[in-house]
Amino acid sequence: MEHVDTLLTGGTVVTMDSAWRIFADGAVAIRDGVIVEVGPAAELNQRYTATETIDCRDCAIIPGLINGHAHVPMSLLRGLVADQQLDVWLFGYMFPVESQFVDAEFSFTGTLLSCAEMIRGGTTTFVDMYYFEEEVARAADQAGMRAICGQTVMRLPTPDADSFDAGIERARRFMAEWRGHPRIIATVAPHAPYTCTDEIYRQAAALCAEFGAPLITHLSETAREVEESIRDREVTPIRYAKRVGAFDVPCIAAHCVHATEDDLRLLREAQAGAVPCPTSNLKLASGVAPFRRMIETGVRVGLGTDGPASNDDQDMFTEIQLAALLPKGLSGDPTAVPAREAFALATCWGARAIHLDHLIGSLEAGKRADIAVVELHRLHSAPRYTYAPDAIYSHLVYSSRAADVRDVLVDGNILLRDRQLQTIDETAIIARAQAIATRINEFLATRERNLLAKILALGGVQQAEIFEIQVKARLHPADVERVLAVLNHPAITVTKTSERTQYDTYFIFANGERIRIREDHRTDPGARPQPKYTLTLMAEARRFDHPKAMMLSRARYTAPADHTVRFYREYFQPDRIEELEKQRRRWRILYRDHDFAINLDTLIGQADRGPFLEIKSRTWSRRDAERRAELISELLELIGISDDALVLQEYVELVA
Repeated sequence: MEHVDTLLTGGTVVTMDSAWRIFADGAVAIRDGVIVEVGPAAELNQRYTATETIDCRDCAIIPGLINGHAHVPMSLLRGLVADQQLDVWLFGYMFPVESQFVDAEFSFTGTLLSCAEMIRGGTTTFVDMYYFEEEVARAADQAGMRAICGQTVMRLPTPDADSFDAGIERARRFMAEWRGHPRIIATVAPHAPYTCTDEIYRQAAALCAEFGAPLITHLSETAREVEESIRDREVTPIRYAKRVGAFDVPCIAAHCVHATEDDLRLLREAQAGAVPCPTSNLKLASGVAPFRRMIETGVRVGLGTDGPASNDDQDMFTEIQLAALLPKGLSGDPTAVPAREAFALATCWGARAIHLDHLIGSLEAGKRADIAVVELHRLHSAPRYTYAPDAIYSHLVYSSRAADVRDVLVDGNILLRDRQLQTIDETAIIARAQAIATRINEFLATRERNLLAKILALGGVQQAEIFEIQVKARLHPADVERVLAVLNHPAITVTKTSERTQYDTYFIFANGERIRIREDHRTDPGARPQPKYTLTLMAEARRFDHPKAMMLSRARYTAPADHTVRFYREYFQPDRIEELEKQRRRWRILYRDHDFAINLDTLIGQADRGPFLEIKSRTWSRRDAERRAELISELLELIGISDDALVLQEYVELVA
C-alpha cells in the first residue's frame, strides 16, 4: 500500500472539478501538501495507509472557500459606523480613523483576528487590499492561510505613505521581500479610479508585470462612481481601467456591481476577475451585481466579503447564499443562479477569478490540499435527502453555516481541528483587538460631540479671523447710486471688484453652532470659470454692543467643500437646514489703512429681496475690531445711510 500523510475518509466529497464529480462516500489522500487522489472511500482505504486518518462521516469534504476581496485588518473597525452612504462611510469615518490609528500593529492584529474568523468559517484563501500589507502577509503566514496581499496605493496620503510615489516604492519592497513564498503572493493595489491617477495605474501594472503578480483594484462599485467617471473621463471605470493598463496584467476587480454590457465584454476579453461582495454591496446600498449576465458572458466571477467595517463578518457561506438568492429575487427567475453555480463562485470559479485555479478551488490530484470539512447533521440542516445526485449543493448553499465547519487544512496542514484553532490564540487576539478598539472608541466619542473635530477629520481646514464686524442696511434705488458714488471718495481705495451668485446651505445646531456650505459662482469678466465650494464652521457668536455695526466674536474654520451637500447633511446631522441664494456685487477696499468688503446683495426667492448693503471686515484683535466698527460708522455716514435702514442681523437669521 502507498503511504500518504493524511486521509480524509467517509464524507461526501464535493470535488468542484470540471466534471462536477461527487463521491457520496468518498475520500481524499494528501501527501506533502498536495492532493494525491480523490475517489470512493472504499478504494482509497485499500490503496493508502496514512500517518493520520480523519473520519468525515456525516460531513461534506469541500475545497477551501476563497474570499476574493477583503480588507482584513478592518476587522478592528467592525461595527464602527453603519447605515451610511459609501462616501460618508469612507471619507467621513474610515479615512479619518485610519489616518489616526492604522499602523503596523493595527494591520497585524486585525489580520490575525480576521484569519481566525475565516478559518473557522472554512475560508482558506483571501485577497486583501490594505495598508502595512507586509504585516498582513506576516499574520496570514503565521495563521497558515493562503493569501494575495495588495499594498494599497492612492493619490491621497495613506497611513503608510505620504504620497503615491512612496506607496509605489513601498509596494515594490514588499513584493521583492515576499517573492517566491509558497502561500503568500505580494502585490500592489491601486485603490480605485476615483482615488488614483493614470500614472498610479500604469506604474502599478508595470510592477505586476515585473513580479508576475495580479493587480487588485475597486471598479464600478456604485452608480454614482460610474456616473462621475463618465462625466469626468467620458468612460466607465472598467473601460478606464483598460485604458490605463490595469488589464495588461492579470487583474482582480472588486465589486463591478454596475458593470455595463460593454464592461462585461472588456472583463471577459481581459480574463480579469470580477469579485462582487453581496453583503457589503447591500449594506452600503451599492446595488446587486449582475451575476447571471457575468456568468452567461464568460466573465471570471468570484465572491468576497469586503472589509468587516462594511460587512461586519467574513462569512463566505452568507455570501454564497446571497449570490444564489439575490438574482432570483430581482429577476423573478428561480433558476437564475442555481446552487451549484453559487457554490462555484467561492470555489473553482473563485479560484479562476483570482488567477489561482491551477493550484486551488477544486479537489483533484495535483492541486494543493486546501480543504474544509463541514458537518451536515446539525439541527438547521437536518434531515438530508440524497435521491438527487447534486442535492448536496442545495444543502451547502441554503442550509449550511460557517459554524458547521469542523476541520480546515491549507497545504495539508491542519489549521482547525474539531473546531479548535491550531495556529492562532483566539483569546489573546480578541484581547489585543479590544485594546485597539477602546482607543478608537474614545477618539470617536470625543469627535462626535465636536463639530470642529469632525471638520478637521476631513482635512484642509484653515482658521480665519476671530472677530467679525459687519453691518447691513436695506437700500432704496437712490441709496444704490450713493454707494457707487462713494467708491470714488479720495479716502477709499478699491483693490478688487467682483460679481457673483452664491448658494449657501446652513446647517444649524441646537448649541448655536452653524456650518455653511457655499457654492460661489463668479460672473465678472475674466473670473475663474469653475465655481468655488467652501465649508465654514461658525461657532456661536458673542455679540458686542455698538450703535451701528454688529460686532461678533467667534471661531471660524473654513475648508474646501469636496463633497455633496447630501454627504455633509448625513455626516454632520444638523438640527435644522436653511438655504439662501443671493446675487452679490463686491468691492474690496482700503479705508484709513483698514480693509473692508462692500457688498450689494439681492436675495433670490425671498419675500424681502433687498437690495441690501453689507459692509464687513474681520480681524484677530478686539481692539482692532472696535476701531473697524467706528470706521464702518463713518462709511455709513459717507454713503448717507440712516439708522432706521440698518439691519443688525445676518442673512440666515433674517430669512429664517
